[in-house]
Amino acid sequence: MSHTIGKKIPLVDGAQKVTGRAVYIDDIVLPGKVMLIGKILRSPFAHAKIKKIDYSQAKKLKGVFAVATAKDSENRFGVLPITKDETAFAIDKVTFIGDQIAAVAATDEETAIKALDLIKVEYEELPPILKPEKSLAPISHPDQKIQPWSKYEGNIFKTVNQSFGDVEKALKKSAVIKNGKFSFNGVTHAFTEPMGVIASYGSDKKLTMWSSTQVPHYLHRALSEVMEMPMHRIKVIRPYVGGGFGGKSDPFPHEMAAAILSKKTGKPVKILFDRDEVFISNHGRHPTKTEMQMSATKDGEFTSLEIDALIDGGAWGSFGVITTYYNGVLSLGPYKIKNFNYSGNRVYTNKPASGAMRGHGAVNSRFAVETLIDEIAEDIGFDPCDLRIQNAYEPNSITANGFRITSCGIKECIEKVKTASNWDKKFKKMPYGKGIGIGCGFYISGSALPINWERMPQSTVHVKIDFDGGVTVHSLAAEIGQGSDTVLAQCVGEILKCDMSRIRIYSKNTDTAPIDLGSYSSRVTFMAGLAAKRAAEEIKKQILNAASRIMSSPVENLKLQNDQIIEPKTKSSISFNEAVREALHDSGALHGKGHYQAPNLNPGLPRVNELRGKESKKGAPMGGSHKGAAAGLSPSYSMGAYVCQLEVDPETGLVKVEKVWAAHDCGKALNPLAVEGQIEGCIHMGLGQALMESFDYNRNTGRIENPNLLDYRCIPPTMMPDVDVFMVESADPEGPFGAKEAGEGPILPILPAVANAIYDAVGIRLRNLPMTPEKIISAIAKKK
Repeated sequence: MSHTIGKKIPLVDGAQKVTGRAVYIDDIVLPGKVMLIGKILRSPFAHAKIKKIDYSQAKKLKGVFAVATAKDSENRFGVLPITKDETAFAIDKVTFIGDQIAAVAATDEETAIKALDLIKVEYEELPPILKPEKSLAPISHPDQKIQPWSKYEGNIFKTVNQSFGDVEKALKKSAVIKNGKFSFNGVTHAFTEPMGVIASYGSDKKLTMWSSTQVPHYLHRALSEVMEMPMHRIKVIRPYVGGGFGGKSDPFPHEMAAAILSKKTGKPVKILFDRDEVFISNHGRHPTKTEMQMSATKDGEFTSLEIDALIDGGAWGSFGVITTYYNGVLSLGPYKIKNFNYSGNRVYTNKPASGAMRGHGAVNSRFAVETLIDEIAEDIGFDPCDLRIQNAYEPNSITANGFRITSCGIKECIEKVKTASNWDKKFKKMPYGKGIGIGCGFYISGSALPINWERMPQSTVHVKIDFDGGVTVHSLAAEIGQGSDTVLAQCVGEILKCDMSRIRIYSKNTDTAPIDLGSYSSRVTFMAGLAAKRAAEEIKKQILNAASRIMSSPVENLKLQNDQIIEPKTKSSISFNEAVREALHDSGALHGKGHYQAPNLNPGLPRVNELRGKESKKGAPMGGSHKGAAAGLSPSYSMGAYVCQLEVDPETGLVKVEKVWAAHDCGKALNPLAVEGQIEGCIHMGLGQALMESFDYNRNTGRIENPNLLDYRCIPPTMMPDVDVFMVESADPEGPFGAKEAGEGPILPILPAVANAIYDAVGIRLRNLPMTPEKIISAIAKKK
C-alpha cells in the first residue's frame, strides 16, 4: 500500500505562502548591513554604437556609491556553453531597446534614478533589423551584424536541417496533402513576482547572491566566469520564487551587474525590476513563422510531415539552439510518421531576446500539426479523434528520429476525453456559433543530454537522519511554486514510510546542496525524484540492518510501515526512532546519497559525440547517430489530449470557452493535487496565447508598446472555463514510482483544441495567433 505516493498532499511550503511568512527576494533584510539600491541605465535605441559614456556627474551625486559599465567586466556568459553571447553591460554597441549600458548603486531608489539621469551616453544610431526575414539575408557592412561572434552568415543564430525517411516517395502514395502558413507572436510568462537580486561581496572576498532564479547552478557557473572567481568562493541562495515558467531559467545581466556593484562598493546591492523591465529582460516565447505540410492515405495513415520554421530569437542566444531543434523534432510524437523533413532557422533581431517558456519549443509547431490533422480528417471523412487514435504510438516504440517511447497512454487519453465530452453527439452537430475541438500533446520529461555535456549526474540528492528521527533532504532542485519540494519529500517519505512531518527540504543554497541542474524542461520530478528515491533507499538499508540487530530477525523479513519497523510473521515491531538510534550508534551518521544520470538510450548504435567532436567510448545519451540526435531526447515522454467546447459570437468575434476535458498521461500522479493544478495552470496560460496575449512591437523602433500587465492582456479568472481533469497513469518503467512530467506538456493540446473548436463553431481556420475577435470577424466576413 502506498504511503505518500498518489495522495493529495498539500504543498509543504503552502502554509508559509498563504500566511505571508514566505521570504521572497524583496523581503530580504541583511541585519547590520546597509543595503544599497541598484538601478540600470538602458538603451533607448534598438541598434546603435556607443561612442562615449560619461558618468562623472553621477558619481558626484550625494548618496551614489558606484557606477558600473562594460569596463568592469567584458566576459561573456550564457545558459548554453556553446552560445555565450551575453555580457553584463553592452560593449561598444547596443542591440535592443532596454539593453544594459550602466548601473548605479545608491542609498535609495530616488537617488539611484537621479544618478541614471546624470549619465550621458553618446550614440551613433544604426538601422535596426526588426523583421526576421531580413536577418536571413547576407550583410553588406559589418555594422549590420548584431552579434559579431556568430559563426553563421548574416544574422542567423542557428540552422537545423533534418530528414528521415523519404518524403517525396510518401507524397506520391498520399491521398490528401494539407499545408499552411502559420504565424505566432511572442508572448511573456507573466509570472507574479518581478525579477530581483541581492549581491553581497564581503571583506573575505567571497560573494553571496540571492536571486529569484530557476537555475541556481547555472547562475553559479556564470558568476564564476563573469567575476573571474572560483565557484567555491561564490554562494547562490534561491529564496521563495514567485513563478518562473521558464522566464527565470537563464543567468541574467542584472545579476552580474549587482555582483559587480557589490564588489566595487563592498556593500550589499539590491536590484528589483519594475514590470516594464521584466517585459524587456525576461526571455519569452519565440515569435515564429512556420510553413507546414502533412499528408495521409485515404485509409487515414499519416505518411509525411514537413516543417520550415523561421524563429525570431531577438538579440541574444539564450536557449535558442534547443528551441530551433524542438520546433521540429517534438512535432513527430505522439503519432507514427515515418517520413519527416525539417528546416529551422533561428535568427538574431534587434529586439529583446526570446528563450524558454512553458512547453519550450513545442507549443507553436504543435498548434500547426494538430490543426492540419483536423483538416486531413475532414478531407478523408474521418472523425478527428479516431484518426489520431489510429496513428498513435504504442508503448515501447521508436520514432522516426530515434526517440524511445517507453510508456504511452495517448490512446487512453483521447478515448477518455472523447467519452467524457459526449463528442459523438456534439461534433458537427451543435448550433452555429457553438463548437467542439480536440488537440493532443507530446513532451519531454527532462533532457537526456545535460546542457554542459558533462558526465556528471544531472541531479544529486543527499538525505540524512538526525538522532531524533528527523529526516533532512538536501537538493538544489529549484522550487518555484510548482511543488518540487513536496514531490521530493513524498519520494523520501514513500521509501522510509515515515510521517511527512518528519521531513525537511533544504533546496536553496549552493553551499549546502549537491548539484542539480535546475527547474526547466520538466525534469525535476523525473530526475530529482529518482535521485531522492535512491538516497532514501540507501538509508532504508541502514535502518533495516539496525532493526535486524535489535529484533534478531533477518533483514529480508522486516519492512518499514507507518513510522515503525515490523516483522509481519511474528507481528513484532519497533519504532522508527529506535532503529535510527541503533543505526547511529553503529555508524555515527545516517546518510544516503542518490543521483540520476540519463542512460545511454540506444547502446547498440555506434555514435560520435558531435558536441565534443570526439569519439565517445561510453556513448552519449542519444537515440541516433545523426547530427542533433540528442536534441529532444528524453528518458520518457508525457502525452495528452484535450477536448474544448466553446461559443463564438459571430457579430463581435468574442470567444467564450465553456468547458475543457483534459487527459494527461503523467505516468503516475505522485501528488494528484499538484498535477491537477499544473494542468489547469497550463490551460490558463495556453488560452492566453491562443486568444489574446501578444508582444506589440513598434514596427519602426522595436520598442515593446505594451510592457505592463494592463496593456498586455492575460486571461482573467472570469474567463477560465470549467475543467475536468483525467490523469492517465501509464506507469513509466523508468520514472520514480512510474511518474513522468506534468508541468509543461499539458499546455500543448489546448491551443489547437480551441482553434479546431472555432472551426466547428463558425467554419473558419485561423493560422495566426492570437485568435483575436478582430481576426475572427474578418475571417467570417471573408467566408461569407
